Amino acid sequence: MNNQNSDNILYSEQFPRSNKYDPMWIFSNSMGPNPLWLTEYLVQPFDLKPGMRVLDLGCGKGITSVFLAREFGVQVYAVDLWENADGKWEQAKQNGVEHLVIPIHADALKLPFAKGFFDAIVCVDAYIYFGAEASYLENITRFLRPNGQIGMIVPGYMQEDTKSIPNYLTEFLGDELWTWHSLSWWKNLWEQSDFITIDVADTLKDGCAWWLRWEESLDAVGKNRHPDEINVFRKDKGEYMGFIRLVATKK
Repeated sequence: MNNQNSDNILYSEQFPRSNKYDPMWIFSNSMGPNPLWLTEYLVQPFDLKPGMRVLDLGCGKGITSVFLAREFGVQVYAVDLWENADGKWEQAKQNGVEHLVIPIHADALKLPFAKGFFDAIVCVDAYIYFGAEASYLENITRFLRPNGQIGMIVPGYMQEDTKSIPNYLTEFLGDELWTWHSLSWWKNLWEQSDFITIDVADTLKDGCAWWLRWEESLDAVGKNRHPDEINVFRKDKGEYMGFIRLVATKK
């Protein structure tokens, strides 16, 4: 993991596209660990081109949608259930991409799109809440054109044996303990689908360290709502905590 630049508390050579964005904007509009870092890592295997239609599923306040529109010139359908369309629209206008971002308030289980409408589907830090059954992948890929790509990145276990999770992690996860799984668990789930071919199934290198960096940066600017949780990442050191990425192509 690279050291930060004094001019940008979130600066990293590993995520050059993310360096272009104001850290305070990222801090103020994130609903989890740095969504721009995660998005930049997730879409590395994608072949995104200007004009493509991209579903940003579970986009939160819409900063991942702004990122995709600005960086790749794609038309982004910013879909989230917890955040309304008005906020995402304001984000798009403030960042000069209102011609590329279409904000939509919708449930990931009840999407209002035509079959084969999207060229790509991305989901950052949200798939764990609605995609943990094999049937969901079949459902969501209905909206993807043949040879289109789908990808997700989620927090998960770096250990395949998840029966002996340490107490500090179970306490940290609380009610969300059921949402975390290992890389092999997610890969096996996606392999049950006859509609896709898995292109990438891996973990973000030093994922826990990146998460710790994010929490420490929040703390440094007074925006960490749970500062005590920093000790969880320091204790874990990547033994159990990290990020899992899957990218696949629709057959």
